[in-house]
Amino acid sequence: MNVTIQLNGEPYSIEDGLRLEVLLERLALRPARVAVEINQEVIPKVDYPRTVLHHGDRVEIINFVGGG
Repeated sequence: MNVTIQLNGEPYSIEDGLRLEVLLERLALRPARVAVEINQEVIPKVDYPRTVLHHGDRVEIINFVGGG
């Protein structure tokens, strides 16, 4: 069943129970290069594989970009 989360302030449809790690893969984001907050709580990278997303979750992803 699809549900809606808020992804960086915008509605985003996912399957209920989707793991954060899978969401990052779908968005083509490397876990080592991002910081993630769910419902105003920073999620440690070690918890990405077991963090489950549900309807109404507010997900903020910050992507670190290198440059020189």
